[in-house]
Amino acid sequence: MHGMVNIAVRAARKAGEIMIRHLNRLESLEVTEKNRNEYVTEIDRMAEDVIVEVIKDHYPEHAILGEERGQQGEHEFQWIIDPLDGTTNFIHGFPVFSVSIAVMHNDQLEHGVVYDPLRQEIFSASRGQGAQLDGRKIRASRRPSMQHSLIATGFPYRANKQYLDQYLEMLRAIISVSAGIRRPGSAALDLCYVAAGRVDGFWEIGLNIWDIAAGALIIKEAGGRISDFHGGDGYLQSGNVVAGNPKIYAALSKLLAPHTKDL
Repeated sequence: MHGMVNIAVRAARKAGEIMIRHLNRLESLEVTEKNRNEYVTEIDRMAEDVIVEVIKDHYPEHAILGEERGQQGEHEFQWIIDPLDGTTNFIHGFPVFSVSIAVMHNDQLEHGVVYDPLRQEIFSASRGQGAQLDGRKIRASRRPSMQHSLIATGFPYRANKQYLDQYLEMLRAIISVSAGIRRPGSAALDLCYVAAGRVDGFWEIGLNIWDIAAGALIIKEAGGRISDFHGGDGYLQSGNVVAGNPKIYAALSKLLAPHTKDL
């Protein structure tokens, strides 16, 4: 395992420990609504601080982009951090949330780690080295058609609610041909579940780079496909994502195309 992945794993585990310690006192947490239906808690901030501390202890010169603290520094290496992906789930005690940490070198994703503190699962990847779950190699599913596929998604929120009608049309199109839809509430984990073959595909509108970066690399290294809605590489900038094993990715892209021309 690459040294930067080891540091990301160590940082993610420390952040996860903070979350688990506070699960039994959710009613006393300080919760702020950044935007409508977009929350931040003291745990988000504490988790990001401990992640940054671990990274800076080993790579003090590296730049960091965190969801809560924003951009810190300039360097050819940049760490992209979502300290608590699934904050709404967390504050309700709904057991799906994660820590996502990616490393980018000169604008190319090099390493990715996503940690599920409740299941204590570590998903990781380094460019050209494959993807792993707890040290075991993982691959995207081989399911060949939408008929028996399980697809994950995320509902529009914040300003993305302007696309709600389009999204409902997408949902209708996918429901009509798939085995089922799941909406767990942590995009980073959804992407890793595509990589591990637990779901066959995924799509969502308007994510942030820290939601996507680690999971995107993990999918690619697991033999999956990921793009924006037009088949390009602009998903880190637009936040519009479609992913899956190669055949489900192609089928999903085709089904979504009539509803994504202006996205």
